[in-house]
Amino acid sequence: MSDYNNSLTIKHWSVDDRPREKLVIKGKIALSDAELVAILIGSGNREESAVELSKRILNTINNNLNELGKLSVEDLVKFKGIGEAKAISIITALELGRRRNLEEALEKPKITGSRSVFEVMQPILGELQHEEFWILYLNNANKIKLKFQMSKGGITGTLVDSRLVFKRALEISATGIILSHNHPSGSIKPSSSDISLTKKLKKGGELLDINVLDHVIITEKDYFSFADNSMM
Repeated sequence: MSDYNNSLTIKHWSVDDRPREKLVIKGKIALSDAELVAILIGSGNREESAVELSKRILNTINNNLNELGKLSVEDLVKFKGIGEAKAISIITALELGRRRNLEEALEKPKITGSRSVFEVMQPILGELQHEEFWILYLNNANKIKLKFQMSKGGITGTLVDSRLVFKRALEISATGIILSHNHPSGSIKPSSSDISLTKKLKKGGELLDINVLDHVIITEKDYFSFADNSMM
């Protein structure tokens, strides 16, 4: 029994089929997603190699690594050959990747358009299962002075106090702000409340000489810009 199981471990594969050696020789970019996951789990089960098992796991989530990062230990151990330790390894690796993306987003100092708003906010909001509303406070060169979570809500919405939005802007002498929130549903279409809130904050900003530049709705893979669609 032990000899059979050992034959499925990566170290017993032919050299050409070993993801670890392939990574060393050809570099990480040469490996498929399944091969990278196979390195994490090390071995498969009686019927599958580590790569085959990894492919099967990825196939159940349409080969979407963002979806893989959302799986829990309980979800992963349902796959034959994945125990708690392997599940934790997968979750840890994906979480490190998410945090790396977040750190890169936090380093972006200047907003040049709606795409750069998406690049800054997607790592923060894109994978959340609840809605959050954030404000980017900018100086007169459109450099980010502060990213601030204004509210956090349930699956269907958040509440935003316009007084607090502009209070913080005045405190840090921001000359412009960008509104951003996520839609956990995956739809980028603005709701009627999104539209009315944007109009309300735009009008409030004009009274205080604070430019409300855009409102960007974020989903996992896409975004909607009010400014790009002439709705500001």
